[in-house]
Amino acid sequence: MKLIKYALHYLFCITLLLSVNSHAQSIVVGAEQWDVYKPLLKNKKVGLVVNQTSLVNGQHLVDFLLSKNVKVKAIFAPEHGFRGNHDAGAVVDNNIDTKTNLPIISIYGKNKKPSQDVLTDLDVILFDIQDVGLRFYTYLSSMHYMMEASADADIKFIVLDRPNPNIAFVDGPILEEEFRSFVGMHPIPILHGMTLAELALMIQGEGWLNTENTLNLNVITVKNYTRDKRYSLPIKPSPNLPNDQAIRLYPSLTFFESTYVSLGRGTVYPFQVLGHDKYFIGNFNFTPVSMPGSALNPKLMDKELTGQDLRNVDIKGLDLSLLIQWYQQFKQHDAEFFKSPSFMDKLSGTDKIRKMILAGNSEEQIVETWKEDLIEFKRQRKQYLLYK
Repeated sequence: MKLIKYALHYLFCITLLLSVNSHAQSIVVGAEQWDVYKPLLKNKKVGLVVNQTSLVNGQHLVDFLLSKNVKVKAIFAPEHGFRGNHDAGAVVDNNIDTKTNLPIISIYGKNKKPSQDVLTDLDVILFDIQDVGLRFYTYLSSMHYMMEASADADIKFIVLDRPNPNIAFVDGPILEEEFRSFVGMHPIPILHGMTLAELALMIQGEGWLNTENTLNLNVITVKNYTRDKRYSLPIKPSPNLPNDQAIRLYPSLTFFESTYVSLGRGTVYPFQVLGHDKYFIGNFNFTPVSMPGSALNPKLMDKELTGQDLRNVDIKGLDLSLLIQWYQQFKQHDAEFFKSPSFMDKLSGTDKIRKMILAGNSEEQIVETWKEDLIEFKRQRKQYLLYK
């Protein structure tokens, strides 16, 4: 009996130790470390670059800071809006937040950078948005423009860092200058394997900001985070990335935006299916419909499509095989595949991928073209990495 008692006590202690250790190693994002960045906001007038992912233990950062008596003066809204309910590419207008009466200033669309008049009443810009680790995901571009605006206005810029769910991958061509756009502003690969705070340091350190002033940059790192730590997002970062699988497939499926193939916008599984009404691979059926807030006018709307269900496939990083297979299917029917070649090139950061696919090159041959550049990029980024 005594032996059983000691055994149970031992098991209890081990369980408690494991629980404490697990808790000690849990990821704590920058926004949740109030005591660290509180001094940076004391008696300061603050502007926030935030969206629906900007949460502090379930509470929006705006509400959290107001509860701490921080002088929040303005909200800057990126693509998809402050609440994250705008379609991809949809106009984001200036507005007033009904809950706080704070002005919402759009930094997506015509005015990607706020005017200096807007910033004259601010001392600090606080940036807190969840990214997914892709060069063409536009939150990175919005951060760049807000960094420039802050430098021009001589105000502090603080990045509250969050994990990158695709941090394990560095892949794709380095962006070429002639293909620079809002879906690709920096000479980095499609999958860069960095957090936004690391990229902010790199953007400043490499002199990529178009300003004569030096930016006063601060970053609040993620506690207990390492590059091999898997991170599942607690809230979808944009309307059409609803889960981990969509985020994993996003690097490979985004290229289909430039084609006639649907990638599931207008369904409950965007970025997890592929289909077309005439030329297809697979036998999975789905019908895109109008879904205001995520896909108002999706490609091939109201048509029954046939294709592939990728919800349970194991595709990680950058995979061109699906794009090549679908191109070959269209080619067999003498059908045009790329609906917007220029957009394909902007997403790629080069025209080489598209041209090599059209020329019949294999995935291995295409990937070979950027291997040497990735070695140099990894060397270049090394000094800016914050996590092991």
